[in-house]
Amino acid sequence: MIGYVTIGVSDMERAKAFYAELLKDMGAKVTADMERIAFIGKSMADPMIAVCIPYDEEPNHPGNGNMVAINAETKENVDALYKKAVDLGATCDGEPGQRIPDVFYGAYVRDADGNKLAFYVFG
Repeated sequence: MIGYVTIGVSDMERAKAFYAELLKDMGAKVTADMERIAFIGKSMADPMIAVCIPYDEEPNHPGNGNMVAINAETKENVDALYKKAVDLGATCDGEPGQRIPDVFYGAYVRDADGNKLAFYVFG
């Protein structure tokens, strides 16, 4: 079971604001903020996204093939999260749509640091 996923960012305030606002309607908020790392989720006991300045203080680099996938529970929520992310400054990396007929519906964006997010629902 995943406790949290950490992604490197270049601007902590921008990243905290983006992820807290993006996931707010799912009950998420900044649950812990320790200057170079902050956790965003429903609680410290639930899965979270952590944003951080890399430990070695070198520039962050999104991984090629790395992605954080967020279960949106409905196709309407996939569409809404995609739109909200783009409105908050994310760039499109794949508009909402049925990827595998009757199996997987998803949308893809990249945050301001290039980290890839997927919003999805099975079905």
